[in-house]
Amino acid sequence: MKNNRPIGIFDSGLGGLTVFNQLRKILPQEKFIYFGDTAHLPYGDKSPETIIKYSQTISRFLFNKNIKLLIVGCNTASAVALNAIKNLSNIPVIDVINPCVQTAILETKNKSIGIIGTEATIASQAYQKTILHHDSSIDISVKACPLLVPIIEEGLLNHKATTEIIKLYLSSFKTSNLDTLILGCTHYPIIKTMIKKEIGYNINIIDSSIVTASYASDFLNQNTLIAEDNHIGKNKFYITDEAQKFNKISEIFLGYPLKNIHKIQL
Repeated sequence: MKNNRPIGIFDSGLGGLTVFNQLRKILPQEKFIYFGDTAHLPYGDKSPETIIKYSQTISRFLFNKNIKLLIVGCNTASAVALNAIKNLSNIPVIDVINPCVQTAILETKNKSIGIIGTEATIASQAYQKTILHHDSSIDISVKACPLLVPIIEEGLLNHKATTEIIKLYLSSFKTSNLDTLILGCTHYPIIKTMIKKEIGYNINIIDSSIVTASYASDFLNQNTLIAEDNHIGKNKFYITDEAQKFNKISEIFLGYPLKNIHKIQL
């Protein structure tokens, strides 16, 4: 049975647009509702209680839009608030952590995985715990990179300062034996080329936007939830602050300006 209900995606700001972009490519017939909590970004430096509160409020909003699937396109919310979100509804929820962990474990050859993310994502140990749950023999290296999200959202791509900060954050990995690096933030695919250049082209990069989109597509197919009608151009975007800035930066993320943007107050 086909299901034409929309797919909900949320993030603290713009990072989840990388997931949306990949989903749109592989599921062009689907309708998406994207929520960016731009008034409260970034989530990475906030307390677990605050992250859970915002995540539940946004999830309720999207559940009330009669979505068929919710994708938590935010690593911080996935790490801290996933169970709290799932407790709100029977609507299926996909996070960005589990798909990336499963892919990294399959692709690492020497059982050495690196993770970069926000302060809150790294501090939660969600990636570390999930990896070790599946394979306790894997060696894990982590690094919190709190400056990367604001730099990306300022549009400082290919900037000298961005290059230097990436070098600073990734220098500790140079002496490790890792062969796989998880981009534990959906903003990071925007600077994936810069990261790969610094970490080394021999290191396998796990791009959460690509992996999560593929995982969601498989889930929809396996559960006969693929839309029958074509919904291209019918996507909706909700934000909590500064529509003009969101539209400007989203063009950097997607390569085209967004339409149908609605500003709301939580």
